[in-house]
Amino acid sequence: MNSESRPPLDGIFHVALNVKDVARARAFFCDVLGFRVEWQPDPDNCYLTSGKDNLALHKAPVGADLAGPGKLDHVGLIVPRDRDVDAWASFLASRGVAIEKPPRTHRDGARSCYARDPEGTLLQVIYHPPI
Repeated sequence: MNSESRPPLDGIFHVALNVKDVARARAFFCDVLGFRVEWQPDPDNCYLTSGKDNLALHKAPVGADLAGPGKLDHVGLIVPRDRDVDAWASFLASRGVAIEKPPRTHRDGARSCYARDPEGTLLQVIYHPPI
């Protein structure tokens, strides 16, 4: 398929995570990161939004190896300005969230920092100029 016939793609606006504790993950994403519940059909499934995207939290099957091969590497949370990365790093630290990689500017002009949610999923707060 050549680039002229490729359908448009706006980016990644939906991520689904298998988690051990849906309530704990929901609290983190809502209370710390500011997402809101879009729909929670049952205690094992919760759909969150920031207003521009959708994050699905699903109860992992009993015995699932959430740290095994194929685990999601990270989820990028887009911010509008480079200084917002530093503000998020400070805010997360103030909420007791350990910053795994402090804010830094990348070779392409993007700026990001990394932290983990309560179940260990790596979250990248990123300003990326083309977005």
